[in-house]
Amino acid sequence: MSTQPSAREAATLRPRPTGWPVGSFESYSNAQAAVDKLSDMQFPVSQLTIVGVDLMEVERVTGRLTWPRVMIGGAISGAWIGLFFGLLIGILGGGYLYPLATGIVMGIVFGLIMTAVPYAISNGKRDFTSQTQIVAGRYDVLCEPERASEAAEIIAQSGLIRGGRGSERDISGDSNAR
Repeated sequence: MSTQPSAREAATLRPRPTGWPVGSFESYSNAQAAVDKLSDMQFPVSQLTIVGVDLMEVERVTGRLTWPRVMIGGAISGAWIGLFFGLLIGILGGGYLYPLATGIVMGIVFGLIMTAVPYAISNGKRDFTSQTQIVAGRYDVLCEPERASEAAEIIAQSGLIRGGRGSERDISGDSNAR
């Protein structure tokens, strides 16, 4: 028995966005400003969708990973967990000083072990820290076909297209019309 949804089931769980493009922008904030402008003009914004297109995963390297950095990070995260458990035991047991001190010390020890062992096993294969995010090459604002020309006209008249790349496709749906 398969736990993975079929292609048809996946399409119903996460339907693809529909509508005609009424604006295409280089940043999410510009697309958001266009939708905000439409909202200000009393346009039914429930007919709009902002779609990130040309998605890419970006990993920004934030620093070098060294033994001191690994050990300090492990000690700090362990101390926080130990503080939590020490407070919890202190609340339930009546005293605070001994449970807090024990919790923090044990948290530091376990934090050091839990970070040092994986780092030692990696044997220097990934000696850097990073942050990963998904970014889009552009953001399209889509609108239901019956109101698309009105939305495109409001966006064009508002001057927001200068902030982005403007509408790249004809809103009639004919991609050959330019």
